[in-house]
Amino acid sequence: MGVRNYLIEGVSGSGKTSVATELQRRGYNVIHGDRELAYKGDPETGEPLVGAPQAGGGADVGFEHRHHLWNVDKVKSLVADQSHSISFFCGGSRNLRRFIGLFDAIFVLNVDADTVSSRLADRPEDEFAGKPAELDFALRLHATQEDIPKNATGIDATAPLASVVDDILSRCGEHR
Repeated sequence: MGVRNYLIEGVSGSGKTSVATELQRRGYNVIHGDRELAYKGDPETGEPLVGAPQAGGGADVGFEHRHHLWNVDKVKSLVADQSHSISFFCGGSRNLRRFIGLFDAIFVLNVDADTVSSRLADRPEDEFAGKPAELDFALRLHATQEDIPKNATGIDATAPLASVVDDILSRCGEHR
């Protein structure tokens, strides 16, 4: 997708979708990973789980989270297509280690627990963290930071959205 490819990660409620939407509004190529690449699968083999419930389908929250994967072949294909000067992949997956090396840099949107709680409070029940058990799980993940890629560049995502996106673009060498 891009000559340069960047991953934007963070816990639920950190602002990944909002950042992706703003980048698109500004004319950048964006892949909404959780919408375009995600499926439920075995985190070791990548094999899809037949009959696996989708997000909000009532399955164990931890199970859903651990089996939320991105299609590695699609990620590789998108990265190999250099028809854009820059592409942003936004979202999270549990099989990140299988393709993390394809990105020029990884940005993690950092927010405090109160911001996460506030942002997730308005989520509909059919979106992840829209139910009380999912919200509790998201807050635990925020506290442990267990899914956050190491050696990523932290971005203060409590700032206004335009400032967050400006910060990311500046770190990518984009000065618009």
